Parts: sequence; structure tokens; C-alpha cells
Amino acid sequence: MALRNRGGRWHYRFKVDGKRYTGTTGLAATERNRTKAQQVEWDHRQALLEGRNPSRKIQVREFNAAADEFLEWAKTEYRKHSNSYQRIATSFSSAKEFFLKKTPRKTVSQIDDGDLEDFKAWRVNKHKIREITLRHDLHALSIFFRYAIKKKWARENPVQNVTIPSDKDAVRIHVITADEERLYFLRAAKNQNLYDLAQLILNQGMRPDEVLNLRREDIDLGRGQLFIRTGKSSAARRTLDLTTESRRILAKRLEGNSSWLFPSKRNPGMRLNRLNGAHDRLCLKAAEEGVSLKFVLYDFRHTFATRLAQGAVDLATLAAILGHESIRIVHRYVHPTAEHKRAAMLRYDEIIRAGREGINVPEGRPN
Repeated sequence: MALRNRGGRWHYRFKVDGKRYTGTTGLAATERNRTKAQQVEWDHRQALLEGRNPSRKIQVREFNAAADEFLEWAKTEYRKHSNSYQRIATSFSSAKEFFLKKTPRKTVSQIDDGDLEDFKAWRVNKHKIREITLRHDLHALSIFFRYAIKKKWARENPVQNVTIPSDKDAVRIHVITADEERLYFLRAAKNQNLYDLAQLILNQGMRPDEVLNLRREDIDLGRGQLFIRTGKSSAARRTLDLTTESRRILAKRLEGNSSWLFPSKRNPGMRLNRLNGAHDRLCLKAAEEGVSLKFVLYDFRHTFATRLAQGAVDLATLAAILGHESIRIVHRYVHPTAEHKRAAMLRYDEIIRAGREGINVPEGRPN
């Protein structure tokens, strides 16, 4: 019998008639619970050998049909959070491609953690994806299997049995240098949408989709503010004060007739969905010319946050501007250099000296 510690719980895995079965005991992974966990595994094995159903009846559902139904459900479930649905749909498309090619007739209940490990290797080795992308893919699969359990297509969520990149491993922050910024915008000037998008992210710290989702009524040039009216949390729905550069860009865009500030030419009445492709092409062409611009659009937001943090903006204010509910998340943007630490200690020394002078306390050690 093979017990494994997964997420602090005892899980098991065994084969019967050449077929592999996995499951969770629901017990904390302690030595005290090992015997009980082995009994749970043994009961499952015996039930299979004796032809008994160890749990509720599972409906046979091929992955292809299940995937399509899941995406239709997700579209409705996340109708108020279109960005979340888009991320799930994008991530899940890779899983569909993999499982339909590898095992086109495989049912949902037959997919186990071994298949998911193969999927992870396929994504990393074939597509050269980053850890954050793999994390999104596995998150989408986890949502799918939770839905499958409710629909009685599967007994358990196999994603729980595989290693998912942690936040620390997945989050990659690149702070754009002054030279990279200059070279990027020289090239982006040929694409007004891309130029304005990147500038607004860098000037306001907005997420790319928050910029593309701006409407005319979200801008108040008189007050010098813009309003982000949608988001997953109340913190994400916020008011931002505009920089001088942002005012200029938005004033120009308000001259158009569309209700969207970034309207789509291909789909009249709709907004642009993404400009990642245009960004990638710009960086690729720069590389061909010997110029290294190895960053993503989101890094303009990282750069904004890091510059504010290094400019001594307190973390609570920074979190509010970025639309985060907790200051814990913004700690990743704080990268104090030796110069910043030295300047901070000099300021502190001045505070101490000023305080001593105010109360006439002599410096140095007492006699």
C-alpha cells in the first residue's frame, strides 16, 4: 500500500486489473493516522475486487463533451467577471488540446494525477511557458474537476495530487529600466493603441484589461480623475488621479466617437480585447535588431508599483492605488537598494538628532 502526503492529507494510489486508482483519505498526514489511512485504502481496493461500488455511481462522460459543457457553465458562472472567464477559457484551451490528442476517448473519471504530470511536462517542454502560466492552467483544471465532481463525472480532483507552482515561484517581476522604457516607446509610437496602453499602465499602475475596459463616462478631465468601475473586489473598483501624460492621452482619445476609449476596428461597437500580440511582435522585431526588450505588458504595472515604493509611498496607499485589498501583496514591489537604505538611516538619524535637541538630551553614552 502506498500512502503519500499531499497538502497535509494522506492520499493513496494503487492498481487493480491494470487500472490505477487514487484517492484521499481525508485524514491529516500524521503517523498517528497512518493505520486509519491504510484502512481507507484497503476498503477501496476490496470494494473494487469484490465488484462493489465504493462510493457514489460515476457517470461516463468523455472529456471532449465535458470540456465544452464546462466552458458554457463557466461563461455563465463568471458573467460578472469577464476577465476571470477569459483567463479560465484561455488556460483550459491548452488542456483540451493535450487530452484530446493524447487520449481522445478518455473519460473524465479516468484522468489522474499521472496524466496531469504529463500535461505539465508537455506545456513546459513544448510551449516553454512560465511558472505563472502553468499555475493558471492547473487552476483552470482544478475548477473543471470541481465542477465534474458536482456533475458526478469524477470522484475526486486529481489536481490536488500534483505540485502547483507557488506564488513565489510563479510571480516574476521585471522592473523596466529607463533605457528599456525609452527604446520601447520609440518603437511603440508606430502603434498608437499599444503606445497609449503601455503609457497608461506605466503612469497609473492599472492592469492592462482595466485600461482597455475604459469608457467615456469613466473619465473626468475636469477633476483629473478616472474611475475603474468593475473588478473582483471593492478595492479593485477605485478612483485614480491622473498624471499630466495620462490627461493628454485620454483627452486625445475622448475626441473619438466610440463609447470605448480603445474601440475595436474589427468589431464595431466593441472594445479591443488584447494587445499582447502587438507587444510580442514589437519585442521580437527589436531582438532581431539587436535590442533586448524581454518583458511583458504587465511589467509596466510592476514598474509603476516599484517606482512608487522606492519613492517612499507607504504600502497602504500603494495597495489602494493598485487595487489590492491587502498590503501583503504589494511587498513584492519593494526592492530597496543600498542607497535607499542608507538614505533612510540618514533621515532617521536626523529625526533622532532633532528630537534630542528639542528636549536638550546630551549625545553619547552617559558617564
